[in-house]
Amino acid sequence: MTRKAPKGRYEFAIFILLAIASLVCVSLVAARNIYTDNANYRFLTWNLFLAWIPFGAAAAAHAFAGAGRRALYAAILACALVWLFFFPNAPYILTDFLHLSTITDSAPKWFDVLMIMWFAWTGLLLGVVSLNLMQQLVARVLGRIVAWAFVVVVAVIGSVGIYIGRFLGWNSWDLFRKPASLTSQLFDRAGDPAGMQLIGFCLLFAVLFLFVYLTLYMFGMLSAESGRRERGGSSERDAAL
Repeated sequence: MTRKAPKGRYEFAIFILLAIASLVCVSLVAARNIYTDNANYRFLTWNLFLAWIPFGAAAAAHAFAGAGRRALYAAILACALVWLFFFPNAPYILTDFLHLSTITDSAPKWFDVLMIMWFAWTGLLLGVVSLNLMQQLVARVLGRIVAWAFVVVVAVIGSVGIYIGRFLGWNSWDLFRKPASLTSQLFDRAGDPAGMQLIGFCLLFAVLFLFVYLTLYMFGMLSAESGRRERGGSSERDAAL
């Protein structure tokens, strides 16, 4: 006879792993600052904090949807909007590798590479998990095909958001403060010779993110299928006994 895993067990485990990874990231920056006696790379902790916002918003939307109350629809929509605006901050940390060529001090370069890898991977996972939570909500309401189209659209929007932050210097909250100026600058950039940089970066980054997302998604499906096979085999053996 087999026992089922408690509901939410794996979701909680993922949260704990991401929290531990975040603590490791912050500890690495702190150790570096103590060793070099400067504040270089401290901005990574802020970027990681911003990466947690879409994760928290998606988790809240998922929890509200699970309650099954119509009164919570407004809260779900609010969480979804917050998630969409801040989602680019999660995979954005991947672009922080650019700082390896500009920040030079007494810290070993191999340490900086590994430190940014910790931050980048943690931020990327926060984005992947939050997108998966939102995909589940969309699939529940509109179906699986629309949900996958939603994933592709979000990957493209996220890539544009990362470009705006990295190359134009805008932040997520600027969408609320100066949306017209941001949109105008983005269209101006698309129309000048630098437009190829915009298109190339957004296309390549979106494809990279989708590849990582699909790989992790398929690995999750493979693990789930293996678990069902194991439970099925155990049930057959129990029945035979």
